[in-house]
Amino acid sequence: MPDRKMFWRIMRRLLAANRGRLFVILLALGAGAAITSALLNLQVDAKRRLTAEFRAFGANVVIAPSDSGTPASPRFLNDSLFVDLADGMDSSSIPKAEFLYGIVDAAKVPVAKDQKAGASTKVILAGFGYSGSRPEQVLAPSLVAAAQKEASGNTVACEVGQRAAVTLQMRTGDMVALRNDSRQVSCRVEVLPSIGGAEDNQIFLGLRAAQTLLEQSGRISLIELSVPGTPQQIQNYIISLRRLPGADVRPIRQFTEGEAKIYNRISGILSATVALVLVLTALCVMAAMTNVAMERRNDVGLMKAIGGATRRVLRLFLAEAALLGLTGGVLGAAIGILLSMWLGKEVFGIAAHPRLIVYPVSVALTILVAIAGAYPLRRLANIRPAAVFRGEA
Repeated sequence: MPDRKMFWRIMRRLLAANRGRLFVILLALGAGAAITSALLNLQVDAKRRLTAEFRAFGANVVIAPSDSGTPASPRFLNDSLFVDLADGMDSSSIPKAEFLYGIVDAAKVPVAKDQKAGASTKVILAGFGYSGSRPEQVLAPSLVAAAQKEASGNTVACEVGQRAAVTLQMRTGDMVALRNDSRQVSCRVEVLPSIGGAEDNQIFLGLRAAQTLLEQSGRISLIELSVPGTPQQIQNYIISLRRLPGADVRPIRQFTEGEAKIYNRISGILSATVALVLVLTALCVMAAMTNVAMERRNDVGLMKAIGGATRRVLRLFLAEAALLGLTGGVLGAAIGILLSMWLGKEVFGIAAHPRLIVYPVSVALTILVAIAGAYPLRRLANIRPAAVFRGEA
């Protein structure tokens, strides 16, 4: 207990004796901690944000029949697979959609009796169904909105792509007859805005109605999923799905590989910047500590003269450096997290979320930098008390 009281008494005297230089050290450590925590928080948040942004681009996993067959005799999947995809993962967290494709004859239905029916045209029919908490990650948002609007109505509706609507000369509210051999279904048209893909040439219909029209009950052509997680987690999930019989499971590589490459580059740049900041901070602390060591020769000589061991004296100065690192780290890391939130708002338009793991990591790195920067204090171990008292040091 007396040793502890003496330790803190000496520590207070040391801190008070060199306020100017120690303030410079504390300022350098605080600035280093602020930049470090800001960059680390942006790095951790970038991983979550990239994952969310890439999921918004659409599906990243496709399940198709292992044998695609021929145009005259295509192969199909059993639609029971759609329900069985969530083994080992919460099904509500995986947006997924199932599709059944076929060629049908489409013709505009005349509104009045004296009007002629429109010419019949071959179009691609896409029967679809979906599940999951965010279906817009696998389907066009306009298609999801139209399908949800259809579900609340009493009439059968079908969503028509922009180019298909132009070809058939249809507008929203018109009626269209879809025919496949002897089977026919009429539905009210909902023209979709241009999506910019193959969907613009297709007519979308609820999966059950499409299966009935195409005479493919219980069959689907394709399943698309938007699997959350890192590229490695997505790959592991794909491997687990390859046990499905008759199914070819593959990733959409431009999404999974693109996400990994972008994050690796961002992470590499931020990590290198953090390392450079820490090195520069250590050099600043080292330069200031060299001057402190020169000023404390007499103090060290006196401590040794009254029986202080060299190891205990050095431990005292290292504890001082660690205390400065702790103070600078605690203050600087908090400022840095706030800085990262502001940078995220200014640069990306969305504030970065504060990550709790970043705070203790930044404080710990600042303490290590402060201790490493105290290396010049090792020179104090070579001081001889007699030389100090004679004025030779």
